[in-house]
Amino acid sequence: MKALVLGSGGREHALAWKLLASPQIQEVMCVPGNGGTATLPGCRNLGLSLNDFEGIARVALVNNLSLVVVGPEQPLADGITDYLQQQGLKVFGPSQAGAQIEASKAWAKELMMEAGIPTATSEVFTELAPAIAYLEQQPLPIVIKADGLAAGKGVTVAQTREEAIAAVQEAFQGKFGTAGDRVVIEAYLTGQEASVLAVTDGETIIPLMPAQDHKQIGEGDTGPNTGGMGAYAPTPVVTPEILDTIQTQILEPAIAVLKQRGIDYRGVLYAGLMISPNGDPLVIEFNCRFGDPETQVVLPLLETPLDEILLACAEKRLADLPPLRWKPASAACVVAAAEGYPDQYLKGMVIEGLEAAAEQGAVVFHAGTQLHQGQVKASGGRVLTVTALGETFDQALETAYAAIAKIQFESMYYRRDIGFRIR
Repeated sequence: MKALVLGSGGREHALAWKLLASPQIQEVMCVPGNGGTATLPGCRNLGLSLNDFEGIARVALVNNLSLVVVGPEQPLADGITDYLQQQGLKVFGPSQAGAQIEASKAWAKELMMEAGIPTATSEVFTELAPAIAYLEQQPLPIVIKADGLAAGKGVTVAQTREEAIAAVQEAFQGKFGTAGDRVVIEAYLTGQEASVLAVTDGETIIPLMPAQDHKQIGEGDTGPNTGGMGAYAPTPVVTPEILDTIQTQILEPAIAVLKQRGIDYRGVLYAGLMISPNGDPLVIEFNCRFGDPETQVVLPLLETPLDEILLACAEKRLADLPPLRWKPASAACVVAAAEGYPDQYLKGMVIEGLEAAAEQGAVVFHAGTQLHQGQVKASGGRVLTVTALGETFDQALETAYAAIAKIQFESMYYRRDIGFRIR
């Protein structure tokens, strides 16, 4: 069978790589893909835009593709699943109605309240003055979130009243475009963050290996939030007992309410969690797609063929799937970014040392890269994700750092403390 992966980041490279590891997968096409998928054996990039729904459907139908896997959240929020399903295609990714769980934080909060899912108290604002008046009455620190999609950069954890007010002002002044037309202000939660990506066909929901990522640009988890600078799995922060609680108190209630609302949700439900000091999981946010870079550490640990899982979701038969199989190992990844990310950064730098990195035993997933005249060049803020497995976290991290040390490009930056919370 053949599959189509939509997107151009490290997550999509990992999805294509894992699909091609299945004996059932003959070819993977990527729209638009990146420099890594361009050089992946059995993979082919197609120069289409992600908002060209008609062109994507034509490619899938003409090539008799068995499955379309949607990577990023924006096409899901724009309704690509609904469109492709109307053409008779099997799609892994929720409908436009389901994608609201990520596209609107206020909508997601409302769903959590209805489902009785533990989360931080919050209020939603559409005007600056009432938001500031509310902030004046709240304890610090406090969390400010742009309601809509902001590429992982619409959240501020404000330590001071001035910082909180500035974050609200920036959102209403258009820093995040229309994503900031509404602002969610919520209480600050203490504990450790973790990610549980779960696959669902709208009826059954199965959690994947729990992961933990580092969202901030600076070492020691300092500085502005990014799309993620590194990750590891399975995280010891989520014990088997806590995962059972997440399943029964968070994942299953969420799917039940989505179903009650008549929403056909087939894809990933990503729960971004805070594990409190006494082990209680609370939802920080829900996302409607695989996490990045969590996918780059979860999928290398998966032994069950990925296509079997995704097709079972698309065909609403996930309950019939045997229990998922996992490698008895640990995985860690380190993101190589362009200096200046998540703000202004250079592009077009030639990347060297990719083969030498692979020789260290790591897998290098490309994120912001392009293949140009035989050279791989940087084209985004997060450029590469270097992933390694090991019997222990220390071994996995040691291999990942040995590999990333072999890679060079102008203005390359990476954190040297990934995994510090568990080492």
